[in-house]
Amino acid sequence: MKRIVIAGATGLIGKQLVVALAGQEGVETHILVRRKPERAPTGVIVHEAASPDWPKLVAAIRPDVAISCLGTTMRVAGSKAAFRAVDLDLVTDFGNAAKGAGARHMIAVSSVGASAKASNFYLQTKGEAEAAMTRMGFDRVDFLRPGLLTGGERPESRPGESIAIMLAPLTDLLMVGSLGRYRSIPAQVVAQAIATLALAGGKGEHIHENDAIRALAG
Repeated sequence: MKRIVIAGATGLIGKQLVVALAGQEGVETHILVRRKPERAPTGVIVHEAASPDWPKLVAAIRPDVAISCLGTTMRVAGSKAAFRAVDLDLVTDFGNAAKGAGARHMIAVSSVGASAKASNFYLQTKGEAEAAMTRMGFDRVDFLRPGLLTGGERPESRPGESIAIMLAPLTDLLMVGSLGRYRSIPAQVVAQAIATLALAGGKGEHIHENDAIRALAG
C-alpha cells in the first residue's frame, strides 16, 4: 500500500487530485486541512489541524509520497510577507516534515516561469520553494509548472483571473512555439497528471510544463 499525503487538498487542483487518487487501487490517501471539508471521497483519511501541527501529523502518517498543492495569491495574502508564509515557508515546512518522515518522492505544483532568479516576486518565491525542495534530498522530485488554470471550483473570487480565463481561448491562439507553455490548462488535467506521477517510480528532478502535463494526464 502506497501512502500519499496531500497539503492544499481543498484548493482548485487539490480537490480534483483527491478525487483522482481515491479511485486508485493500492493507494492510501491522507489530506492535511485546517478546516474539515464538507465532504471527502470514500476512503480518504482527513487530518484536521492548524498548519503548525502538520509536521506531527506527517510524522505519524509516514508517507511514501508527499504532494503540495499549496498556494495563495497576493490579493488574498495581503502582503509579500504573508504570501511567502504560504508559498515558501508552509511548502518547505511540509516538505521537510515529509522527508523526515521517510517520504522518498515529493511532488509540488509551482508555476510556469518559476525561478529563484526571477525579477517577479511571485515567480521568484515559487522558484525559491522549488530550490528548497530539491535540496531536501528526496529520491525523486516533480515540479508541475502549468500556465493559467481553468475550470473547477475556486476557493475565492479572483476578478483579474476570471477575466484572463474568459480571454484564454483567444490569447491561447497567440501563444505559439515556446510560448505554448503559457497557455491555459484545465486544473483537472493538472490533477490527473499529479495522480499519474504519484504512482511513478524513478529518481531525479523533473519539471513538467503544459505539454508534459497533458501527456501525463493521458
